[in-house]
Amino acid sequence: MRYLSRKPPGREPEPTTRLFCFPYAGGGASAYRRWQRGLDAQDAGVRVMPVQLPGREERFDEARFTDLDALVDDLDAQLDEELTEPHLFYGHSMGALIAYSLVRRRQSRGAALPRALVLSAYRAPHLPAPALADPDAGDEELVAGLVALGGIPEALLGHPEFLSALLPVVRDDLRLCLGSVAAHTERLRVPLHLFAGHGDRLVTVDEMLPWRSHAGSGCDLRTMPGGHFFVRSDEGAFLRELASLTRRYATERVAV
Repeated sequence: MRYLSRKPPGREPEPTTRLFCFPYAGGGASAYRRWQRGLDAQDAGVRVMPVQLPGREERFDEARFTDLDALVDDLDAQLDEELTEPHLFYGHSMGALIAYSLVRRRQSRGAALPRALVLSAYRAPHLPAPALADPDAGDEELVAGLVALGGIPEALLGHPEFLSALLPVVRDDLRLCLGSVAAHTERLRVPLHLFAGHGDRLVTVDEMLPWRSHAGSGCDLRTMPGGHFFVRSDEGAFLRELASLTRRYATERVAV
């Protein structure tokens, strides 16, 4: 399955409930490389399934999507078989938009849905996309915006080869986020759990609250210390909160 990276090591038996994780702009599946051990330590009961989008990391030589509908169509088709088993979706920033849009697509065609949708650091879909920078902004402006949000460690600014690989991916991801999200009158038929960084300057807590208008099976919001990348700056604290959610929905493998 080309969207699924090699599973990180974890304890056995493998839980039957899967947690599909969608990356933020410029990011890849490696953003979740430590999550399996971290969640296992919290008895979260899920198998982390990092989703690798084309055009990054081991899929670097593939064309990137800049159209949200086209990406969601492809994800829906490619992951359909994997999504017949019990699962949850998690997305951070751009990943939240992708995860939400995929649930919408699958709900509209009567396909299997996640037990819950967990989203962080992205505005409700009827609001304008967060304005990190124009996709066609100069490198200096784009880098400055990423550094201010904590998206690029300052230690990497002296590595031009890193920036030359990262910035084209970020630009295309920003274009993807600017794609229109179709208006929906039907609310989500899955529980919605939201996380916001208390100090996030790109997506405020108040901008997360309107997600409630899209929820039809319950919605809650938790705030975390930190800015837009609180999932990285205090990963341990976030995984403890996430595990407290996943335990509600996880099921252990039945012995045969």
